[in-house]
Amino acid sequence: MDTILVVNAGSSSVKFQVFAVEGEGKLQRLIKGQMDGIGSRPRLRAKGAESDPLADRVYPIESVPDVSAAMSIAGGWLRDELRISPMAVGHRVVHGGPQYERPVLIDHGVVARLERFITLAPLHQPYNLAPIRSLLANFPDLPQVACFDTAFHRTHDAVADYYAIPHQLHAEGVRRYGFHGLSYEYVAKTMPQVAPEIAKGRVIVAHLGSGASMCALKGGRSAESTMGFTALDGLPMGTRPGQLDPGVVLYLLSEKGMAASAVQNFLYRDCGLKGLSGVSNDMRELEISEDPKAKLAIEYFVYRIGLNAGMLAAALQGLDAFVFTAGIGENSVRIRALIVDKLAWLGVTLDPAENSRHARLISGSDSRIPVYVIPTDEELMIARHTLSLLANRPSSSFRQERVS
Repeated sequence: MDTILVVNAGSSSVKFQVFAVEGEGKLQRLIKGQMDGIGSRPRLRAKGAESDPLADRVYPIESVPDVSAAMSIAGGWLRDELRISPMAVGHRVVHGGPQYERPVLIDHGVVARLERFITLAPLHQPYNLAPIRSLLANFPDLPQVACFDTAFHRTHDAVADYYAIPHQLHAEGVRRYGFHGLSYEYVAKTMPQVAPEIAKGRVIVAHLGSGASMCALKGGRSAESTMGFTALDGLPMGTRPGQLDPGVVLYLLSEKGMAASAVQNFLYRDCGLKGLSGVSNDMRELEISEDPKAKLAIEYFVYRIGLNAGMLAAALQGLDAFVFTAGIGENSVRIRALIVDKLAWLGVTLDPAENSRHARLISGSDSRIPVYVIPTDEELMIARHTLSLLANRPSSSFRQERVS
């Protein structure tokens, strides 16, 4: 059985899924798992296609010090116990820079080019690249494909991607990229099955999770995004501030005497919902907290989403639908209701009963604009890209040798 392994590596976890390649290029999810607690409380968990438990194991801290070690253990479990030897591995890579506008087969040169963007995505890029390097070293003949969160947004008009800075900096790559592209791409490809006519029109998608952003789709293509040069921009997130006056950064450097590395760590790890609430970066905890600052953090999150919805509607010159996706967007009844209330000026109304049961369509029958909840599936998108890239390359250009 041919399979594709999908890897999404972070700083403290490696998430993975295995897809079977069936007839006519169809993909069937077989396994969903993760190795989390890297460097602290390592734990391997995995479930099968029917959510049947396949593994739940803990490991000594010293045995899983980093992402590469976690990948080795997870890969060994798949290979030795489940006899799975993938034909290829697809990876989520957050930043593709100006060069990569589509998935690419990985070699050492690609890795070297992607390393240049580590400072632009320090919470993601180094950890995305770690399992790639490990597999290149240990299984050099195994095809690996990088799928970029920035690629989907390369359809923006040029004016949308400029900053008002000298052209030389833009030529060097200082421009607005946008992120969460794999999620938006999945939603864009799902919309025709949900609402065929609306899918051809103007849609705002809100990817709301620990990382959060919004995207304006026009005819299924990205026209504008709330994120820019890095994944710090736009909406407030779990630990990232979102839109911020650059003068704040200058203040931290000059008046607070912080080093550049300390400012980077502060902006990526200590701001957002965590910094504003002083309680947690987890929206679920904030929703049950009685702390006034937790309430403020929620209000701020909702307020900024409302503001950005207006911006994106202006970019689209109108709006035909609004879509919630990702962890908060798919699961929080309360946050969805609060956001829909901010969209009332657009003629949007909510059906509370449908919202409470997490229906696909949650807007009221009298709503001028429909509101949908569409669960995202970035891993399936990566598997599709991986299979497509390999299928469309000459057979002599790669070897489909299995991990052994």
